[in-house]
Amino acid sequence: MNHYGVKAIYFYELARAWRTLMQSIASPVLSTSLYFIVFGSAIGSRIVEIDGISYGAFIVPGLLMLTILTESTSNASFGIYMPKFTGTIYEVLSAPVSGVEIVLGYVGAAATKSVILGLIILATARLFVDYSIMHPVWMLLFLVLTALTFSLLGFLIGLWANSFEQLQIIPMMVITPLTFLGGTFYSINMLPDLWQKITLLNPVVYLVSGFRWSFYGSADVHIGVSLGMIALFMTICLGLIIWIFRTGYKLKP
Repeated sequence: MNHYGVKAIYFYELARAWRTLMQSIASPVLSTSLYFIVFGSAIGSRIVEIDGISYGAFIVPGLLMLTILTESTSNASFGIYMPKFTGTIYEVLSAPVSGVEIVLGYVGAAATKSVILGLIILATARLFVDYSIMHPVWMLLFLVLTALTFSLLGFLIGLWANSFEQLQIIPMMVITPLTFLGGTFYSINMLPDLWQKITLLNPVVYLVSGFRWSFYGSADVHIGVSLGMIALFMTICLGLIIWIFRTGYKLKP
């Protein structure tokens, strides 16, 4: 294992976040704070509670998951796309670092940024609503696993994309809508029976449900199923990344 190579990529990507603090940290925190104000205060005054939890506190895990999913994907995809765009990816590929080490550097940095951002938003949420964390260890586990999984997805998107438009299309047209429809602002038990069954086809439901369980001990689906879905999604992403590095798809002319 080339630890120097991994650390070089990892710290370079982290440094990029500190150079763009307004975009990387301030903007997501501000956007999430606006969600707390609009949904927690305005709508929360009309929806008293869900499953015995005040509405403002109920949406905390969902909003945190919304940010983690979008930011993990965005950070990782942009991180690997820019070397492709500028042509410096060939220097990375010709360096004495393996595909595993490249993935560790880029994905590790993207996941780290997302976890830090998630913890900042969690602290910021305390300014707007009063919430509790029943299972803090499980909460951190879900936070880290989700950040890693969607950083892997973002890495795949960055390898696949040939333009900035393609870089944004999956996060904007797929991930964000699935997150909004995945129980971020509501419990799927509030839906009619037919729509509950349809909603269970949305993989984000399992992530939001498991994360909410770590806060309040209540979930729309079993915690084991949520962990299983994360493991399955991570395995698929890892399998595709291994295939890309073995075949050189989108990496070599």
